Amino acid sequence: MDIETIYRDYHDKVLNFIRNKVNSPDDAEDICSDVFIKVQNYIGGYNSEKASLSTWIFTIARNTVIDFYRTSKTTEEIPEELSSDFQVDSELLNRETLSEIAEAINKLSDEERTVIVLHYYEGLKLREIEARTGLSYGQVKIRHNSALKAMKEFFSKKAAKGGFSIV
Repeated sequence: MDIETIYRDYHDKVLNFIRNKVNSPDDAEDICSDVFIKVQNYIGGYNSEKASLSTWIFTIARNTVIDFYRTSKTTEEIPEELSSDFQVDSELLNRETLSEIAEAINKLSDEERTVIVLHYYEGLKLREIEARTGLSYGQVKIRHNSALKAMKEFFSKKAAKGGFSIV
């Protein structure tokens, strides 16, 4: 198999696949390059009886994206010049924010509120909440997602009315 033909036939497809998985266009380009380096290095081990060429290439792409997320430590800091421009009374901000969050949580169902409190205030993982509450993992996930959606709607409505603002 000719690596140049493979590259020409699959590059754009693989790059689009990766772009759908990674936020940064530069990272997507780097990952795509890594994929084709791996394709070139391992083409001798490719077995057409086990999988089609496209399946093999996209498996390499998927695994390379997974490796990227495993190894990347994506943390962003506020630039110094930006952080010093704003002087916020943090006690006032915290008081207002906590009041708004409490109001939003009180509007949730008991089941949703329990999941949110256990997850965000007690720091339990969803699997731990499953064990503590006796709900299935799927039920915990559904309640967690519906609670977050309800809270998002609450804050959107509040912001639209001008009743909620965070600097």
